[in-house]
Amino acid sequence: MSATDLRVATLIGGIEGGGTKFNCVIGHSPDKVLARTSFPTTTPDETLARAIEFFKEGEAEYGALRAIGVASFGPVGLHRQSQYYGYITTAPKPHWAYTDVVGSISRALNVPVAFDTDVNGATLGEGLLGAARGLKNFVYVTVGTGIGAGVVSKGELVNGAMHPEVGHMLLPRFDEGNDFRGSCPFHGDCLEGLASGPAIEARWGRKGQDLEPDHPAWALQARYLAAMCINLTLCYAPERIILGGGVMSQKQLFAMIRTEFSKLLNGYTTLPAAADPENYIVPSALGGHSGELGALIAAEKLFKQSDYQ
Repeated sequence: MSATDLRVATLIGGIEGGGTKFNCVIGHSPDKVLARTSFPTTTPDETLARAIEFFKEGEAEYGALRAIGVASFGPVGLHRQSQYYGYITTAPKPHWAYTDVVGSISRALNVPVAFDTDVNGATLGEGLLGAARGLKNFVYVTVGTGIGAGVVSKGELVNGAMHPEVGHMLLPRFDEGNDFRGSCPFHGDCLEGLASGPAIEARWGRKGQDLEPDHPAWALQARYLAAMCINLTLCYAPERIILGGGVMSQKQLFAMIRTEFSKLLNGYTTLPAAADPENYIVPSALGGHSGELGALIAAEKLFKQSDYQ
């Protein structure tokens, strides 16, 4: 069988495990998806059982899976020498702390499992198929239930002693005098505590999707996200910053963020890309599918590196 035939015959799975919902896909490759499903994130037992059931049904219809990639909300254990590799660790979501995601899936389906953060999965998707295609240095940020970022430098995801936690960076307050303390249970008014979806609802009393496009919430939101982009620019010097997630479905935010970014940067950096905010700060090109496609990319890579060929 040729390499091309093998790739077409190979069946892989992907899971984007978010704090709000799980997206699961089956395909021959990231650009050949055969089936997908989505369901709410409830308890670990119920949610993982639904994912496993989807893959078992897929195997009955399409054939045996060779690998599965999981892009999970976290924090997660990414170091293989740790007893908590493959776990969701200190997650604030009720019931999910120290859930063995990789072990549960690999035991039930008898396949190797690649594991990373949900935002790193989305970053892989945008890099191969989306708004960062062809770039070696970029940052993908998701702004939704939480805020997280995947950083790519010289074509590789950046993970230090653990994965980056951009959502918990500390920022100046742009609403001094306001008594809103922030929604983060750990830090209060970190980036996530000030600009995530739950932070918007806690501050304004309504979900972001229910606020008018000219509501003052968005001007404040733009300032915080612009400040985040300043920090990412000065720390990582990316060629592009991609913003995704539910909050960024407010398309008017992009022009506002770019304007605030230029004001805050004030001509400081010599990074050429940052001088053109319209092409530097951009929306996801894959919509809500970047994470699940990134999980498929990780599964395909694992299969190619394994002895299953």
